[in-house]
Parts: sequence; C-alpha cells; structure tokens
Amino acid sequence: MSNIHPFPVSQRWGGQVGFDRPELMRILDLYGRMVAAGMWRDYAIDLGRDAAVFSGFRRTAERPEFRIEKRPALRHRQGQWALIGEGGTVLKRGHELGPVLAPVERRLLKLVQN
Repeated sequence: MSNIHPFPVSQRWGGQVGFDRPELMRILDLYGRMVAAGMWRDYAIDLGRDAAVFSGFRRTAERPEFRIEKRPALRHRQGQWALIGEGGTVLKRGHELGPVLAPVERRLLKLVQN
C-alpha cells in the first residue's frame, strides 16, 4: 500500500545552472547602481544547462553592454565567472565574482566622480 518513490530532482530541473542568492544580490546591486548612474535601463537573465548569464542593457533594443556568465564546468580551469563585453570579447575571467565585476565597478566610480 505505501510505496516510496524517489524525488525526481534531475528530471525536474534538467541540470540547469543558476545563480545562488548572494551571487544574484551582488549582481543586482551592481545593476541598481548602474541604473542610478543612468548607464543601464534593462537586464535579462538566461538560465541554461551549461551557463547562467546576466546581461545589462543600455537600451532594450540593443545588444547587452556587459554579460556576466557563470559556467561551472570551467571552475577548475580558468574560473567559472566571466565578464564579456558588447562585442563578445572576454574582458575578465576568474574563480570569484568580485574581481570579475571590478572593471564595471571601476567604470561606475569614474562616472560618479565626474
């Protein structure tokens, strides 16, 4: 009468990569400061099997100015975090999120000082 069935975690989520709460809070904090400085107006989050991507846009109809990618498959090589520019070039790559976001934060500091 009482059958025990395992919870289908892998079938339900399909191995999807995502941001955890502290990572997302750090990224959204940067996004909020960029919006307050007038640099960004929109964002997009793409969660896939290989990567989780946060994109910041100047305008909705344009390509993203910066993409922040999390690729766990690269965590033992060059690092799971990458900052990618508008043209698709990798601007910074690392194992920790803070140093990868540093170029965008430096740019924000220059905007605020002027």
